[in-house]
Amino acid sequence: MSEQITPDGLTALRAEIEQLETAGRAAMAVRIKAARELGDLKENAEYHIAKEDQAHLETKILRLTQRLRAARVVDGVEDPDVVGFGSTVAVVDEESGKCNEFTLVGATEADLKSGRLSAESPVAQALIGARAGEVVKVQTPRGDRRYRVERVG
Repeated sequence: MSEQITPDGLTALRAEIEQLETAGRAAMAVRIKAARELGDLKENAEYHIAKEDQAHLETKILRLTQRLRAARVVDGVEDPDVVGFGSTVAVVDEESGKCNEFTLVGATEADLKSGRLSAESPVAQALIGARAGEVVKVQTPRGDRRYRVERVG
């Protein structure tokens, strides 16, 4: 199963794996060594915590590596006038009048605070295929919301 990712997302994913495999593992080795020097390993809480953190680090590296293997880079949009994966779109909530700008990205790259919206989210799914000037309806837990597409870029 492949996972869509932007070129920037792929670069960030590779950088995160590199950082964890090098600096992350090195820092963990230092922690474990320091904890070992505290004495009896059977009753050494610091050592056990460090070993548990090491297991979490290795699990994270494994998961990120699996994401990297499954990644399918989607570079650019097919039609710049139509909302699609990788598009940046400005929308206005017709009820509140609030304007938001989103870039549709892969689920693992999503970060709403920085305007990166998962292409799998209900809002993105409603926006995909829309053009500037169109209104889309999104079902939310608080009822239907209507968003007007201001611009696609």
